[in-house]
Amino acid sequence: MKKTFRSAVLTAATLLVASPAFCAPALQLQFPGPSESTANFTKPLASFQLAIGPWQQGSIAIQPAEGRLEQSAWRIAAPQLSTLELAQSLRKQIAAAGYKLLFECETEACGGFDFRYGTRILPEPDMHVDLGDFRYLAAERSGALGKEYLGLIISKSPQNGFVQLTRIGGEPTPELTTSTKTPQQPAAQADFALPIPAPQATTDLAKQLDLGQPQVLDDLVFASGSATLATGDYASLRSLADWLHANPEKSVMLVGHTDASGGLAANVSLSKKRAESVRQTLLVTYEIPPTQIASNGVGPMAPRASDLTDDGRKKNRRVEVVLTPTQ
Repeated sequence: MKKTFRSAVLTAATLLVASPAFCAPALQLQFPGPSESTANFTKPLASFQLAIGPWQQGSIAIQPAEGRLEQSAWRIAAPQLSTLELAQSLRKQIAAAGYKLLFECETEACGGFDFRYGTRILPEPDMHVDLGDFRYLAAERSGALGKEYLGLIISKSPQNGFVQLTRIGGEPTPELTTSTKTPQQPAAQADFALPIPAPQATTDLAKQLDLGQPQVLDDLVFASGSATLATGDYASLRSLADWLHANPEKSVMLVGHTDASGGLAANVSLSKKRAESVRQTLLVTYEIPPTQIASNGVGPMAPRASDLTDDGRKKNRRVEVVLTPTQ
């Protein structure tokens, strides 16, 4: 390993092994810019289905795993770097920590929309995934207590890079520490951190879309069990229509979601029909060109709240608008 590092590497997220019985190298993710931890979820014992193939013929090839689960996400202030450049750097670090690559893909080769929503990803704004620019890899290594699996998702917004790391199985998940200093640099020379402002919480749909962030159309009303949007004047649709008219080069995807009540196939079908009902309203009432709006649905597969409460189920029944790539 080199004894010096590029000064551009201002932040490190280091996973330090806590178990003395573990002999594999520690995993140290060095980010090429100031980083901010946005989420860290752990579960002492869990089952997890790690994607190890693209979305094909309605499903994703998976590797079942059990053990301690940790999912972490970071926002990285490196707007000049592509997802490929971020992926190349992190791939090398993962290999150096003893992981063997199982699968790797990029956007359309992964399966695009279907892969993104068929993979367990932390919610916005903690982890942002651009439907037109994301990369994924899965890897494994052997530890003292068996196989350990890793999944890495990399994407971008106009301002920042985003990385999500999932680890499952093997030895107990090590402690997560973050640093704002260059590795091997004396601490006295690195007592500074460059703040990365998170996108401000706002109900302004235009601002959210300009930031590349999805937005929930919270005021939409559907009758119970119905796929048809109730007749009414919806502020969210007026705002979306105004934004689309002002940005004719942009396009969006309307994504329908349901709670987990009932069967999966029926919920996915209902979510798709509701999203398409909203699309038709925008096409007919607001005269949006069809090329600017697509629709799809994922049923209960991307909840934003617990389905164990009435309030959580209500939050999960929604239609989101997501910015999509234009060629």
